Parts: sequence; C-alpha cells; structure tokens
Amino acid sequence: MTTVHIGQLSDPVGAAGPAGAAGVVTPPRSARQRAGRFGLYLALAALAALFFVPFGWSLITSLKTLPDSVRFSFWPQHPTLAGYRDALTTFNFGRYALNSAIVASVITACNVVLAALGGYAFARLRFPGRDLLFLLVLASLMIPDQLRLVPVYQMVSALGLVSTYQGYILIKLVEATNLFFMRQYFLSLPRDLEEAAKLDNAGYFKTFWKVMLPLAGPAIASVVILEFQGIWNEFFWPLLILQDQSKWTLPIGIAQFTFAYQTNWPPLMAASVIAILPVLLLFVLLQRYFIAGATAAAVKQ
Repeated sequence: MTTVHIGQLSDPVGAAGPAGAAGVVTPPRSARQRAGRFGLYLALAALAALFFVPFGWSLITSLKTLPDSVRFSFWPQHPTLAGYRDALTTFNFGRYALNSAIVASVITACNVVLAALGGYAFARLRFPGRDLLFLLVLASLMIPDQLRLVPVYQMVSALGLVSTYQGYILIKLVEATNLFFMRQYFLSLPRDLEEAAKLDNAGYFKTFWKVMLPLAGPAIASVVILEFQGIWNEFFWPLLILQDQSKWTLPIGIAQFTFAYQTNWPPLMAASVIAILPVLLLFVLLQRYFIAGATAAAVKQ
C-alpha cells in the first residue's frame, strides 16, 4: 500500500503566497497585452493633453505683453505679471468674484438639500403620481433655457425680483439633473438599512436624515462640484436677471472687460485663469468622492 503524506496533497503553488493557496495564479501579461495597455495609456495621455491646450494657452498668454500676445508664439519673449495686475486693479474683479461666490454657494446648498429630499422621495417613497411626476422632471431637461426665457422672466419681474440675488436663486433653486442623480444614488443603497431603521421606530424623515443622507456623501460631493461649477461659469441667466452692475458675476464682468479692452488679451486671460482657480480647487478636494458618487449612481441595484 502506498502511503500518501498530507504534504503531498497540498497545492505546490500554494507555497508561493496567498493567491497560490487559493489555487488561483494570475498569469503574467503577454507582450501583446502590455503593448496594448501602453498604447491605451498613451492615447489617454494625448487626449488629456489635448483638453489641457486651451487652459495652457490662456495661462501662457496671461504672462505675455500686449505685443507678444498678438504674435503666434508659444512662449512669451518677456514674461510678466502685468496682465494679472491689470486684471485685479482695472475693473471691479473683487466685487464680481464675491457676487459669484455668494450666488454659487447659496444655490449649491439649496440644490444639495432639495435634490437629496426629492431624490429620496422618488427613490423610496410610494405616493400617487410618483412615476408621472418623475417623468415630468426628466422632460424638463429637454426644454432649453432660451425657450423658457420669456415666461420665467415675466414671473421674476412680476415678483419684483429683477436685479436681485433672490430672483436668480429662485430660478436655480433645484436642478432636474441633480434630482435624477440623487434618486439613482439612493436606489443603489440596500433596503436593509431602511428596514433596520423602521425596527427602531424611525419615520421617513428620521430614516433619511440619520441613515440615508450620511451614506450619500459621494453623491452630495458630485452635486456640489457640478452645481458650483455650473453656477460659477453661467452667463445666460445672470446677464438677464442681475441687471444691476453691483450684482454682476464674474462671467458678466469678464465679458464687459473684453468689450472694454478689445485686443488687450493678457489681462483678459489673466482674469480667466484666476476665475478657474476656485472650481479647480473644489474639484481637487472632492475628486475622490466625485468619482465614487458618479460610479455608484450609474448602477441601480
């Protein structure tokens, strides 16, 4: 009789590490696979560089003198910060930036609160006409702002809110896109959490506030980034509603700066670069949550 030792029954690959112990060994990539992955990364890097060209060109132009800016040259012959000095001192840049910060912060906060409440209601609550109401919300996405211009402006004017922050905030109180996004995210969360809250005699609002909302951090970060960036850069509605020059936002101020200086490109590019920085900083701080929220909201469990 042949004696079989226990050591002979073990997987010889298992001694190599935890992966081998489970009987699974990852085969090394072939030269063709490595070449394909390298080509993919190279294509993505080229695409990222292509998207960076406008910002890079603006940054370089902001460091040029006026004679250099009208020449087709990549690097400035005499780099200078005069464009930034002119942008910050020639027109009311600080006031416009403060106005943009006020309206962008308030509208973003309103969208976070209302979109979270509405998204939770559409995702979890059962009430008559829920699906029809949600379809109407989605249908509003197909109506451009230019088509709603006359009725919206008449309503704002009838309320006496033209040339006020309140009129602009009322128009942007909650976006249909954010409602849809929050609804999809709440649908991705397991129902077991709500059932556990019900066992503790928690109502709908307490369940939303104590259980669901803390789990929606990635979705909230996504809404904050997208909404703040959209309001910070919006030109159409602020131009129509905020008619008082003291309430102009940065896009309107930069447009007037262009009209005033025509071909004075260095200050114009400097103002544009400075206006990009707050949105860029916000994205850098919240990019991890933004990616997680976008990925989770795209999958419905």
